[in-house]
Amino acid sequence: MIVVLSKNISSHDKDRLRSFLSERGFSVREQVFGDDDILGATGKGSVDIRELSLLPGVERVAQTSKPYELASRETKSDDTIVTIGPVKIGGSRISVIAGPCAIESREQIMETAALVRESGAVMLRGGAYKPRTSPYAFQGLGMKGLEYMKEAGDAYGMPIVTEVVSLELAQQMMALTDMFQIGARNMQNYELLKKVGSLGKPVLLKRGPAATIEEWLLSAEYLLASGTKDVILCERGIRTFETYTRNTLDISAIPVVRKLSHLPVIVDPSHAVGIRAKVSPVALAAIAAGANGLTVEVHPRPEEALSDGPQSLYPEQFEKLMRDIEALAPVVGKELMRTPAPVSAERKIVSGGFNLKGSSAPAAQKGEPAGKGPGEITGEYAIAFSGESGAYADQAIIRAFGEDSTRVAVPSFKAVFDAVLEGKARFGMVPIENSLAGSVHENYDLFIRYPDIAIVGEIKLRIVHCLIGAKNASLDTIRVVRSHPQGFAQCREFLDQHPEWMLESTTDTGGAVASIARENLSDVAAIAGEVAAQLYGLKVLKEGIETNPLNYTRFFILSRRESGTEMEVPSLLHTGAALPPGYESQIPNKASIVFSTPNEPGSLFACLKILSERGINMSKLESRPIPGKPWRYMFYVDVSIPEEESVFDSAMEELKTKTEDFRFLGAYRASL
Repeated sequence: MIVVLSKNISSHDKDRLRSFLSERGFSVREQVFGDDDILGATGKGSVDIRELSLLPGVERVAQTSKPYELASRETKSDDTIVTIGPVKIGGSRISVIAGPCAIESREQIMETAALVRESGAVMLRGGAYKPRTSPYAFQGLGMKGLEYMKEAGDAYGMPIVTEVVSLELAQQMMALTDMFQIGARNMQNYELLKKVGSLGKPVLLKRGPAATIEEWLLSAEYLLASGTKDVILCERGIRTFETYTRNTLDISAIPVVRKLSHLPVIVDPSHAVGIRAKVSPVALAAIAAGANGLTVEVHPRPEEALSDGPQSLYPEQFEKLMRDIEALAPVVGKELMRTPAPVSAERKIVSGGFNLKGSSAPAAQKGEPAGKGPGEITGEYAIAFSGESGAYADQAIIRAFGEDSTRVAVPSFKAVFDAVLEGKARFGMVPIENSLAGSVHENYDLFIRYPDIAIVGEIKLRIVHCLIGAKNASLDTIRVVRSHPQGFAQCREFLDQHPEWMLESTTDTGGAVASIARENLSDVAAIAGEVAAQLYGLKVLKEGIETNPLNYTRFFILSRRESGTEMEVPSLLHTGAALPPGYESQIPNKASIVFSTPNEPGSLFACLKILSERGINMSKLESRPIPGKPWRYMFYVDVSIPEEESVFDSAMEELKTKTEDFRFLGAYRASL
């Protein structure tokens, strides 16, 4: 039983609760669980829940039908997101941990850290102590190896995770590791679980080779009950009659555990299959099944590895896997986790080429609290979007910045640009194009009106529309459907099946759902995403009602330029705008520009010829009328950026000579 305490509970009331539960036969433990202070009551005690709920200082009482109370979804309905330094595991991000099976030398772990960091890993793994089946196998370098890995993690900006194998070592390793790993062999070493849990650090708990899902979750319960609030479950395959692979990856365990527990689940494909060539396909399958991340063994020279060489990926294989994950992530509604690279390990960028360092926040923003609504947008990392919470732009912000980002709703796209320009928001998120409905022309036009706003990032979000209504609503009770006009257009076939419904347009999908919740309407439904239904406590009446499942919206992340930056630096790729966290070390591969041409034959052809001759691919060309100049047009162009920065710079400089009103909107990393 879980007793959630009120935020303002007095120490007297807390002591009274403890005594009340103890007198009735419960063992009582107190801990912080997410945002709540709780008392966990276990044992064979008996109590009247109604009487307990009425005691001073009790916010609510949660009883579960599961023996793993703290790990159960019944206790905590929201997903837990575990934070390890700059890394977050869980939620809408896919986080990848990588490194060798064992730390063999300082040179080996430093080299591996550099390679996996370059490919996009956010945490470094490696065994300092290796429990091996054979007593004659390599057992690891011990504390010296852990010191090497800590040095590598610090140098390349990656928290480290390593296995703890005994109670005696847990305290010694405490200062050097960022997350403990409980290996498969020790999953049911309950004394070790209690000791490691009491240290309060995040713990990666691997499933035992013969453990049931319930036994696995009960082991997590030991850790949570002992003090830590951050546990990550790791599926690494179970032992079956099949011997072709090292283990049998229980892929079904991923969605099962995510339904039973709020804890994040990652997968170890390396130990699951034990065969290098099979690691990547199994890893992608795990992501498709809903895993929050992976832990992958990578070695610079697997054939020389002292442990698990046959299942360790070569660096180039790992790099390809990361690219494949990035392509798959939007399909499952997630984004690949990225973290900023430290100065000591950041990729060297040549002078006059890409300058990826964003400016610091305006001085007036420093230390200001985050606002909560239109007109109150402050804070260094506030991100503005048009609409209400739960809108697709809001979901795009979560994908780009994480669940704990400060997201503030404004009434229009123009208000997003205004908030960023005035420094009330550090960033903005606006839709620019839908794969079915085409461009959002209003936002293209706003770029012309706001020359001091730059594009600094791109997110592609898969749009899965749902029909959402009140808890007591059904398809038969619906009379009116609300949504953004784009929502209606993208669900036309479904709506045509119900000609009796009246359609009411709203400014955004999130606002449509919010209005139903505010007005408590049972005969009105909204077209929006499932996230909005969960946010406002409504019901999904029908899922996936979009006409075409290949429905994606492309969003731009906006930031403010430094005044005059474009004219002062050698490369147009430096806008001087601040970059979102995790984007600073990314090399941009795409740019957006806009220009008009002289009113003479062949002027547009001459511009496009400049790009063609330099091998610069154009992925989009769209024209928009120039206000006040009938039958004259601005051309919006998206282009790829070649590896040689000077080629791109020279092309842009020549374009300036052939165009009128040339503007460089921004360079960014394309979202796959």
